[in-house]
Amino acid sequence: MGNVTSSVAARFAFFPPEPATYEVSRERGGDGRLRLTGLSPEKSVEVHLVETRAGNRVVATFWRHPRARFTILYSHGNAADLGQMLDLFLELRAHLRVNIMSYDYSGYGASTGKPSEFNTYSDIEAVYDCLKKEYGIRQEDLILYGQSVGSGPTLHLAARLQKLRGVILHSAILSGIRVLYPVKVTFCFDIFKNIDKIRQVNCPVFVIHGMADDIVDWTHGKRLWELSKIKYDPLWIKGGGHCNLETYPEYIKHLRKFINAMEKLPLVKQNNQSRLPTSTITESKHNKCLRFGNR
Repeated sequence: MGNVTSSVAARFAFFPPEPATYEVSRERGGDGRLRLTGLSPEKSVEVHLVETRAGNRVVATFWRHPRARFTILYSHGNAADLGQMLDLFLELRAHLRVNIMSYDYSGYGASTGKPSEFNTYSDIEAVYDCLKKEYGIRQEDLILYGQSVGSGPTLHLAARLQKLRGVILHSAILSGIRVLYPVKVTFCFDIFKNIDKIRQVNCPVFVIHGMADDIVDWTHGKRLWELSKIKYDPLWIKGGGHCNLETYPEYIKHLRKFINAMEKLPLVKQNNQSRLPTSTITESKHNKCLRFGNR
């Protein structure tokens, strides 16, 4: 029973775009830097191929801002790869004035290997090591950002780093099985046990979730916020779905507010919920985000 349920959860969790939406190439002449197809080299983006402890090589991109105070390590959703996220990263870098380290999980985009829960953990650990070694990024200057399934590797790492500046959970899941069934207990064969790991996070947690999310119910975000040790005022987007939250004006506004608050730590716990936003939906232009179900 356990193995069957575990395999079902894994199958529902990973949908890498096929074929990949980009390729990695090496520039001719000069220092032979790596670059992504469709992205001009003058955009201050550095591309890395990072070796993981699982033996895979994952693509990671560092988006540099000249006046950045913090770096965001972004773990994307399960039906997107880096090629689909480029516009969003450009906007986040510009509006938030942060560096962004993004990566593709094993089996996504031009990353080698196969997607799995274990591999996503190996992936984010390797990318974090790259941030430390290549850019000297300290935990105190790092904010982890996890979108939906990306909340799994995000909370895996956040539970292990005791000096993080903050964590952002965007349409996050309580666990893999809980997306499919409203279970009340955590089974050993479940994947992405965020409901347990959130209790080990010792930095401010900012939760963003759409109240009309029909893929990962809003109650997932609400419960994760409730279980957070240091609660930052959450953003519940009225009418927001699973893949369109970045199209709401409240999204950037509240992210900027969170970044500003992180600059003023120590931060007082904020236990009151935000007023529900009332903006209307505009067409999403960034990525295909997430989906669960049979192919």
